[in-house]
Parts: sequence; C-alpha cells; structure tokens
Amino acid sequence: MLEPNAIVMYVKNLHESNSFYQGLLGISAEESSPTFKMFKLPSGLMLGLKDSNALQTMGVNSPGNELVFTVTDNVKVDTLFSEWQQKEMAIIQSPIDLSFGYTFLAQDPDGNRLRVVSLGKEQ
Repeated sequence: MLEPNAIVMYVKNLHESNSFYQGLLGISAEESSPTFKMFKLPSGLMLGLKDSNALQTMGVNSPGNELVFTVTDNVKVDTLFSEWQQKEMAIIQSPIDLSFGYTFLAQDPDGNRLRVVSLGKEQ
C-alpha cells in the first residue's frame, strides 16, 4: 500500500506563511531553504511550505497542493513511475535527482501534484 507522509502547500509569501504556521503549530521548521520550509508534526506527518514561484520553472500555473509519497529506494521510484505512466496519469516531471532526493511528479485530474520520492537511500 502506498501511504502519503507529507503535504506540501504552495504559498505566495514563504516568510509570512512560515511565521503563521510556526505560530499555529508551536514548532519551527526542521528543514529550511530560501524557497522551502518543512515542519515535522508529532504524528510524523510532514507539512511543507514551498514558494509558489518555483512552479513557474516547471510550467505549472495553478498552485494547488502536493501529496508526497516517500518510498524506500530509487528502484521503487522508477517502478511507480512506470506503473503510473501505464495508468496514463499526467506526469509533469520525470524521475530526477534533486537536492532532497530522487523523485518524479504527477498530477491528479484537478491539477494537484503527487510526488514520489526516495530520500537518498539508493539500493
């Protein structure tokens, strides 16, 4: 079973949104970059905030949200990529190594993004 463990919300003002969620949740972001913040909730769910300007580099106009599925290794990323292609899911980013891991990105029928990622545990 594929189980999501993170939600990424695209925001217009990362600094403002970071301050808002830090106050709301009572915790600071565990991961931070100029375009991204990640909060780890006590339940284990990860809440990410991503600068919506980053979407323009992928040719995506609608902010929407991103549901993240973290998998055990890069082979699983490639396997799911092939399976999702066979299901004719909309793929907006083919598998690629990024700073946070090996990943690909798809969209649901409403334009919300579905990310599959391996966090550098290649097998």
